[in-house]
Amino acid sequence: MKISADFNQPIGVMKPMHGVGQPPMVQLNDFMMHYLTEAGIPYSRLHDVQGPQGANAYVDIPNIFRNFEADVEDPASYDFAFTDAFLTKMIAHHVEPFFRLGVTIENCFYLKPLRIDPPKDFAKWARICEHIIRHYNHGWANGFQFGIKYWEIWNEPDDGCYDVKLSGMWKGTPEQFFDFYATAARHLKACFGDEIQVGGYGACGFWEYRKDLEANGLGRAPQTQREGYLEFAHRFLQFVHDENVPLDFFSWHSYADLKDTVEMARYCRRLLKKHGLADVPDFLDEWNTCFEAKRRGSDYAAAQVFGMMLAMQKEDTKMLNYYDARLGFSGYGGMFNPDTWEPYLAYFVFKMFHDAYQLKNEMQSASDDPDVYVCAAGNDRRRVLLLANVSDRKMDAELDLQGVSVSEAEVVMINSVYRNSLTGIRIASDGKLSIPPYTCVELRF
Repeated sequence: MKISADFNQPIGVMKPMHGVGQPPMVQLNDFMMHYLTEAGIPYSRLHDVQGPQGANAYVDIPNIFRNFEADVEDPASYDFAFTDAFLTKMIAHHVEPFFRLGVTIENCFYLKPLRIDPPKDFAKWARICEHIIRHYNHGWANGFQFGIKYWEIWNEPDDGCYDVKLSGMWKGTPEQFFDFYATAARHLKACFGDEIQVGGYGACGFWEYRKDLEANGLGRAPQTQREGYLEFAHRFLQFVHDENVPLDFFSWHSYADLKDTVEMARYCRRLLKKHGLADVPDFLDEWNTCFEAKRRGSDYAAAQVFGMMLAMQKEDTKMLNYYDARLGFSGYGGMFNPDTWEPYLAYFVFKMFHDAYQLKNEMQSASDDPDVYVCAAGNDRRRVLLLANVSDRKMDAELDLQGVSVSEAEVVMINSVYRNSLTGIRIASDGKLSIPPYTCVELRF
């Protein structure tokens, strides 16, 4: 196979592909947070923070504004204590909150939904969010000047589009959600303008994109929950366009494999263009390709994560947030071992990507094998080439690199043998490099 890169040809900027979901704080103990600082994690999305119902203390609107009948203007109506402490520690560790305005998913909704009905008063809910933003960005109510940029309205309201009985996030109609989103987005943008970015809605994903490849719609009523996701997205985006509703970013999720997720990203772009919103950036702000417990610490999992970062760097998606970085029981926490409190292999690929991210400029690069993903980055002082072999095959790669001396490269690998360490491998003048199965590589120049 052949890998090429031209370090004389910048093609764009390195994007924050190494954001995460909730950070690894156990209650308010931040002894693991240094790992995020060391990996240069730029954002942590605040959804499902600390477990069901946000542990009745963190982030969720009902945890901060406990009595919906209370006075919105009165600081005494707000309970910021736990969320203040949580965010303060994130900021201290240089991780910016990506703040989800809404509620945590209710996985036991079939017993009794607690907080996932539409708010009683959409305008009042919007004013509550306004005061939360003022608290964290403008110092209101003995608050802070954090300058949090991204504020996401709700999460996965489309999970009940086909049948509201299936929903763990929104026990209302799509039309109610559209009105709700519009009310909140208009109010927050009127209050803060371009100081903040407001978007949503954390779409469940585009699992059935093959049935709507041109993003023209299904042409019929959805017959499954996943078809309902497509219908909801079409209707929401058309509503946003027709009613001129603010949408600074469109967020979506995927738990599909790497190749399917890349196709979903391309579908998402077609979907936005279809509805006249081509300039709206899309964020994949909840994703995971490997959430089997037995594989979480494996080189396979690490290669999948790194492959996603490198693949999406080349797509139009502007941000990724891996789900998630928590420490503790989870089917998804793929960065840290909850028993030993040590990083899994996947953690180290975040550090590896950050090494390229700091260089700012993406350079031209390509791979002619669909199972090897590549990204090049550089500035006036340093250059790096990132590679991910996501297959179970050893790849013998011929390197065609312009603007660097191949024989001077330092080779770093992440796999079952190497743990983000220099290998001592030197690339011969003929530019040949053997990449083991399920291996992540950084060539430093």
